[in-house]
Amino acid sequence: MKAVAVFPKGREVKVIDVPEPRLRAPSEVKVRTLEVGVCGTDREVVQFKHGKPPEGEDHLIVGHECVGEVVEVGEQVKNLAPGDLVVPRVRRPCPSEDCLPCRTGNTDFCVTGEYTERGIHGAHGFAAEYFVEDVEYLHKVPRELREVAVLTEPLTIAEKALREVAHIQTRLPWKRPLPGRAVVLGAGPVGLLGAMALMRAGFQTTVYSRKPPPDAKSEMAESLGAAYVSSKQHRVEELVKQRGKADVVYEAAGVASAAFELVKGLAPNGVFVFTGVSESEEEELDQGELMKQWVMNNQVLIGTVNAAAVDFEAAVEDLRHFRTKWPGKVEKLITARHRPEDYAQVVNGEKRTDIKDILVFSRG
Repeated sequence: MKAVAVFPKGREVKVIDVPEPRLRAPSEVKVRTLEVGVCGTDREVVQFKHGKPPEGEDHLIVGHECVGEVVEVGEQVKNLAPGDLVVPRVRRPCPSEDCLPCRTGNTDFCVTGEYTERGIHGAHGFAAEYFVEDVEYLHKVPRELREVAVLTEPLTIAEKALREVAHIQTRLPWKRPLPGRAVVLGAGPVGLLGAMALMRAGFQTTVYSRKPPPDAKSEMAESLGAAYVSSKQHRVEELVKQRGKADVVYEAAGVASAAFELVKGLAPNGVFVFTGVSESEEEELDQGELMKQWVMNNQVLIGTVNAAAVDFEAAVEDLRHFRTKWPGKVEKLITARHRPEDYAQVVNGEKRTDIKDILVFSRG
């Protein structure tokens, strides 16, 4: 079967032919891959800054954002049947008996770093015509979500972030009539899906991104009912004057300098959520002023990575809600569908489009 793989030793990216997988355990499910999303993590893998093949192999099949169709199930699988649509989770638990998160099904909080992630670290991904997965890591998706289900995994980033924010803010003993104000840093797919999730939760939401309007991202944000402010045109101080300080900042840009500049726009008692991974930047920060701000305002800064089963279930439910609330808008986040052979050109920018690029393996 066809698969898209990277070869770290030769620094190659190519479509290869590999054996079609078979069920090897009664709890496994064979899935026909329909679509695979391309994201910033793929760029890091292709640039060989991140990613690791399975032990003993010279290549890594990429792809961690996926929707597929069940074609075969093991004899112990009761809740899935051929024809069902599914999205797979990405991370698998580490082997350490001392890792309480992994032993309790919370691999997104693994403490050893010895986990595997399909398509990223130590395990082949989903950018192949078929894959086999244990039923434990698959989530059923309603057929009505077929055209947008590939967005489930990037939406789980926001779902986990909101879950963590809600838990953190139980530290505040009073109740508020509304969640308050939120600012999303970045207007890519993770940022726009995050804006939708924040608005669904009741936040007055602003998308703060570099590119001046009008463009596809600003138009999308505004069509959802979010405000859009360009960081190229308006400094953080101006953003605060226009929109007020943010009770929650959801960072989805992966640019350290922009993120720490925006910390100045966080409200007292607010929570700043980092989701991106940035390369080192030669930026001078006023560390004393930042420390003073965090202490004097009881602020919380957290990092969040990966997602749990509960976040995938929430994402599927929210995708259904988004399509009802904003008819046609979720579909427009996907700005191009490509052949698997185009993967390298999409990742390196030659064929990249405005918001979200998808690889199509089967129409299903």
